[in-house]
Amino acid sequence: MTEERIRMIEEGLALLNPLRIEIEDEGHLHVGHAGAKSGGHFKLYIVSQSFNNMTQINRHKLIYKTLSELLKTEIHALSINAKSPEEL
Repeated sequence: MTEERIRMIEEGLALLNPLRIEIEDEGHLHVGHAGAKSGGHFKLYIVSQSFNNMTQINRHKLIYKTLSELLKTEIHALSINAKSPEEL
């Protein structure tokens, strides 16, 4: 299930044309947490030109909007580190 969720996240974020994307399953850190049953816990690192001249808050909003359907079912928690290529 985890691999499938990661694939769905990658496919959803493809709209942002990421130059780099890493998704880590952090579900093992949340065993027993009530929300863990309704979706996965993930850590996201993404680099995209889409983030040029955007604040961190607006980057997060864009990611949440892009993944809005998955956040209803497949993702319970998402830790985000979003960078533009100029920040590397």
